[in-house]
Amino acid sequence: MLLNTYEPWKFAFSAETDFENIKKDSYGIIGVPFDSTTSYHSGSRLGPVVVREASYGFENYNINFDTSLDAVFYDFGDVNVVPGNCRATCEIVEDTVNELTDLGVKPITIGGEHSASIGVIKALSEKYDKLTVVHLDAHRDLAFEFIGEKYSHATVMRRAHEFGADLVQIGIRSSSKDEEDFVKSTYNIQTFKNKDVHRHMDAVEYYLTTVENPIYLSIDMDVLDPAIAPAVGNPTPGGLFTSEIEDVIKALSYKDVVGMDVVETASDRLGESTAVAAAKIIYDFLSLI
Repeated sequence: MLLNTYEPWKFAFSAETDFENIKKDSYGIIGVPFDSTTSYHSGSRLGPVVVREASYGFENYNINFDTSLDAVFYDFGDVNVVPGNCRATCEIVEDTVNELTDLGVKPITIGGEHSASIGVIKALSEKYDKLTVVHLDAHRDLAFEFIGEKYSHATVMRRAHEFGADLVQIGIRSSSKDEEDFVKSTYNIQTFKNKDVHRHMDAVEYYLTTVENPIYLSIDMDVLDPAIAPAVGNPTPGGLFTSEIEDVIKALSYKDVVGMDVVETASDRLGESTAVAAAKIIYDFLSLI
């Protein structure tokens, strides 16, 4: 096992973990059961459990992409978080991701709240000369601090930007005036709001094909409409459809995706629709690599 992790159970179709024979350039799942900065609907600490359970509802053959999930990937279990201490948890996540990359494994993180991405992005920003974060979310998450905290679910993309990452934000439909002013003051944040996605998905797909940097894909489940994914930390009407997420993942399958996360599944029920949708996103991604 990796330092700072334990194994509840594994994502469907994952390979047995033999640290003497880890396949290089593969993907590895870690869960981050942490939700201590959640400001509305808590419960995403249970996300890694319910998302893994939901993964057992899919076939090896992916009919939407006409592919089979034959890629070798691993599930390394959950990170031992520090409840109530976001910064310490992010540091543990960062250390864990560094361990993964030392093994030649690219991280897939299941949240847990979005703050977990801070540790992942920090680790990858130090590994790659330039990183582009493709961020699917209802919210910008660009606050400098939130309720006095710099490490929070609402500040994750501000920290990513400080680490030097370019940002592509997709599905945005909620933001503060300060966040909008910050976007206007920078040159490396590209935005596709929810209606841009609904009306001009071809433009979104084309833009993603032009990204030349290594890509980190960060998906907050509240990017989906609450009718599809109601159990999230901050549900916001007007969201994306699962087919639009599929289109984004398909476009990115031709790029160098060095990691991803699916966060903010705040459900405590097995088989709940948000958890199923989150598992489907990871399943689709793995079906295309």
